[in-house]
Amino acid sequence: MKDNKEWKKILTKEEYNVLRKQGTERPFTGKYNDHYEEGKYYCRACGNLLFDSDTKFDAGCGWPSFYAPSQKKNIGEREDLSHGMIRTEVVCSKCGSHLGHVFTDGPKPTGLRYCINSVALDFKGKK
Repeated sequence: MKDNKEWKKILTKEEYNVLRKQGTERPFTGKYNDHYEEGKYYCRACGNLLFDSDTKFDAGCGWPSFYAPSQKKNIGEREDLSHGMIRTEVVCSKCGSHLGHVFTDGPKPTGLRYCINSVALDFKGKK
């Protein structure tokens, strides 16, 4: 597992703030918010497969939203009590990086909305 010094060398300042310090990007500013190309989304920090484009939807919240992970084992969840709220944080199961949060107001078939920071993702198209 990398330490903070190593993460700072390989991630940009914004990526480090989100992925390693549980920050967030401003809504409607991320490059994948309005992105609907076919392909797969990977963890920006370690390359772990996280989401498929066919589960992405427009939640109108300002961040890329998915109703299911590519493989449940590739993400982890933990309680987040920051900012006076009770939320479920979503992390990469391989490197522990913060990705975003999951909410129970998503579409069928899962009813879930994985609200993920664009800066936490690396997209690879089908082409």
